[in-house]
Amino acid sequence: MRQRITVILTIVVILGLLVLVNAVTYVKEQKVNDSEFTANRSTYHSGPTGTRAFYDFLSESGQKVMRWREPTEKLSATSRDSSGISGNQVTTFVVIGRTQLPFTNDEATSLLSWVKRGGQLVLIDREFDPQLVPKATNWTITSHPLDSPSLDLDANDSKQMTSGVSALKPVQPTLLTQQIQAVMASRFSARIKVVPDKPNATHKGEHKLSGAEIVGEKEPTSSPAPVVEIANRDGALVVDFSYGLGKITLLGDPYVVANNGIRLSDNLQLARNLVTNVDGLIAFDEFHQGRGITQNEFASYFAGTPVLAIAAQITILILLVLWTGARRFARPLPLVQVDRRSSLEFVASMSELQERSRAFDLAVENIYSRTRRVLARYAGVDYNSPRSEVAARVAMRSTLDAHSLETLMRQCEETINGAPTTWRQAIDLVGRLREVERSLGLRMRSREIRQAAEKI
Repeated sequence: MRQRITVILTIVVILGLLVLVNAVTYVKEQKVNDSEFTANRSTYHSGPTGTRAFYDFLSESGQKVMRWREPTEKLSATSRDSSGISGNQVTTFVVIGRTQLPFTNDEATSLLSWVKRGGQLVLIDREFDPQLVPKATNWTITSHPLDSPSLDLDANDSKQMTSGVSALKPVQPTLLTQQIQAVMASRFSARIKVVPDKPNATHKGEHKLSGAEIVGEKEPTSSPAPVVEIANRDGALVVDFSYGLGKITLLGDPYVVANNGIRLSDNLQLARNLVTNVDGLIAFDEFHQGRGITQNEFASYFAGTPVLAIAAQITILILLVLWTGARRFARPLPLVQVDRRSSLEFVASMSELQERSRAFDLAVENIYSRTRRVLARYAGVDYNSPRSEVAARVAMRSTLDAHSLETLMRQCEETINGAPTTWRQAIDLVGRLREVERSLGLRMRSREIRQAAEKI
């Protein structure tokens, strides 16, 4: 038994140490990774650079939102996934920040094809992926960040993030700028510029890539000029333009929709306008944030936490215990010999026999005989003296009532002589006899004292 307790305690201590080590490691990793320099813009992430607050707000305000965890080719699919949603139900597709997985040429082509058929693409970043911003035949969009974040920057400190920055105001009233007075961007935000192309500006041997050619059309088509929504003298913060039957909107700073900046000024209102100006399902790209549905659901949910490491270590320990459970790791020892010669074994056997045969009179007789003998000795009379005399003499020397004691003796003798009784009555008689012995202070026999000591 002691060996088992030692093994159990050892396992508990090992598990506690593993949990502690994984927890400490997790905290250190979280502090290093969650910064503007290596931001995590996933809607699952609740840290300063994440966008979970924005997603939860849309969900709780009644908007139809989802986390898109499949390749962009699925946007054109009519088949439903495990959640019961098909790609053609999505009307707005949102890509936030520098993604963990870059867009391939095929993914960019399929996404722009979806936009051209009527979808709305919202790109929020400080440096836009050129594959996702198509060039037209008569204008070009460029962007440049105002500053770069340092490694020691506290992403949760709004003063550090907006130092020396003034709020930007809408340029004109549109659907995207309704109910907005000012937007507070970070000092690392990008400024977007729309540059018209000069006629015949293409040099010999060069080829300007149009939006139509990106999606695979043979004939290039021109697009309406982009609309500047919010800007200052350095350039635009929000720009949108039509592309085919759809629309592409550019926001030059993820800080506006991130957990650490969405509460400032009218940032939340702008974030809401960007994705809700078209009715329908809003999909946030999580596939390129490394949360693809191709991964294990359990592993994807607990990614970046110590839960997976703890589960793996516990599994290894369990397998190790099972493997070593039937293997001898020491010299063989003889089996423990149980001593069957207990002095109380005969008493226990007789008690069981009397209970099964319902011989309650024998049980009462065994106890009453001894009690009558000690009472006679206490009263100073012979054992065979009448019970009235024994009771009277005992009452004279103690506080017991003579009539009650005589009645108890009479009931015991009647039971011994064959009067019908039950086990409850037998227990009551025995209890009253023991109470008489305790009241008189009668000592136990040496044999009973020895048996009690052996039992302990």
